[in-house]
Amino acid sequence: MAKVVIYTVDYCPYCNKAKKLLNERGIDFENIDITSNEGEMREKIGEMIGSTGRTTVPQIFINSKHIGGYTDLKELNESGKLDILLKEPA
Repeated sequence: MAKVVIYTVDYCPYCNKAKKLLNERGIDFENIDITSNEGEMREKIGEMIGSTGRTTVPQIFINSKHIGGYTDLKELNESGKLDILLKEPA
């Protein structure tokens, strides 16, 4: 099964929507709450993602591959592509 990691802050409605979608699908994930160290962690997230430099949350990774935020996750789910990504070995 794929390894899913999501970076969130506790006050973000899109973070909560992403976690809800994953939970409703029964997908195990590691939630990394960056609320207490937000500025530094947002910078690190931007570095991890690379050229896009995204620093918004949530940021979601499947098997260390950046898939985007909540909207991207929702689109992958609705298109069936999320299932394909989740079947790839970690």
